[in-house]
Amino acid sequence: MKILLTVHQFFPQFAAGTEILTYSVARELLKRGHEVRVLTGYPAPHALNDANRCDEYYFEGLHVYRFHHTYTPMGNQTSLLEIDYDNHLAAQYFRQILDSFNPDVVHFFNLHRLGTGLIEQAVEAGIPAFMTPTDFWTICSTAQLLLCDGQLCSGPSRYSGNCVKHFVQNTRKGLLGKIARYLPTPLVDFLVYLTQIGVMPAYPHRIEVKAAGNRLGVNMARLNQLNRIVSPTALMTERLVKYGVLPERILQSAFGIDVTATNTLRSSPRQPLRIGFIGTLATHKGCHVLIEAFKTLASGRAILKIYGSPTDFPDYANGLKQLAGNDNAIEFCGTFPNANIADVLADLDVLVVPSLWYENTPLVVYSAQAARCPVVASNFAGLSDVIRHEDNGLLFKAGDVMALSEQLFRLINEPHLIEHLSTQAQQPKSTSTYVDELIGVWQSV
Repeated sequence: MKILLTVHQFFPQFAAGTEILTYSVARELLKRGHEVRVLTGYPAPHALNDANRCDEYYFEGLHVYRFHHTYTPMGNQTSLLEIDYDNHLAAQYFRQILDSFNPDVVHFFNLHRLGTGLIEQAVEAGIPAFMTPTDFWTICSTAQLLLCDGQLCSGPSRYSGNCVKHFVQNTRKGLLGKIARYLPTPLVDFLVYLTQIGVMPAYPHRIEVKAAGNRLGVNMARLNQLNRIVSPTALMTERLVKYGVLPERILQSAFGIDVTATNTLRSSPRQPLRIGFIGTLATHKGCHVLIEAFKTLASGRAILKIYGSPTDFPDYANGLKQLAGNDNAIEFCGTFPNANIADVLADLDVLVVPSLWYENTPLVVYSAQAARCPVVASNFAGLSDVIRHEDNGLLFKAGDVMALSEQLFRLINEPHLIEHLSTQAQQPKSTSTYVDELIGVWQSV
């Protein structure tokens, strides 16, 4: 088969969970003799001419098409919010790829920086189209269902008035941004509704308010044009159905990982205990919560190894180093090739996943389980689907420093607990099995 995969960003510049999943699937398909290409978005650092937004490259023999996205007017569009979810220029580029490559199947892993208009292009071209939503971007423009203050968001209100408030708070730092925080969401919903039906007089940023109000409806209608959605978690399925995706469109299947290179035998926990964090150094991943909890532990009882790029979100990464201070027990280890993850996990006694958002079961959790490395994780659906408290890991209230500290203290003082959690590790699905499932879904329609 000829298969086209899409993702919001890709190797070699980006190597987080969604990128690893996309690459692993592509590599497995290539190994089986299929012809595979990838379309990726790319966060361009500055405005570009429309003619310069598209290019191609090869990564480890994989043909990659790339669309350079910026939050600036492009093509025939001026609304920055609309450009985010309904990018006409990206859709045109995608159609050119469909016409030249003529794939048998399109599978979307993430449409951020590309837009859901790509779905319509595939449907119009008569090409079966599928999706694995790796985050909540189709529902929430931040992709994380988080408010400006870091609190969890239940999702868009009836006319997305809360999304408009969020947009204003993020883009208007003066008086308007402060006022938006206190406006009742039902009032903003009503203003959005009046704007959508065209009875409001002209006012600044009206085009953005209208785009925000239209976002959810446009995206959900397009998701319902897909042949199937392969949802990785029950939480994702519940949210999609809540906002209008037809249940019969959705199949549920957890991600797969490369389990062939993982370690199945664990040594006894060491003294001092070796605690690890592996992930993006960004606020929503909660590494600061881990550092604060770690600093409450007795000196000399544990060390903390933090793996993540300091350049993706440099302000946050610098803040972590300031928070760590001169503590020699905290080590910032940078990044490593994903092929080395088994060796990294073998060097840890426990992995901590202190996420501050719902997540969608990070691949690193599956990798840790494959390596029988116990996981201490925020008690969120998605994570708790895999990690069962006091069975194959420990859970704590997200963002609660002392709750995390308590679980780490237990691991230091109860070495047999680590051995128990390691023994009970749930072996994850392999990439090969996951690809078998995807092919089965594709062939079923």
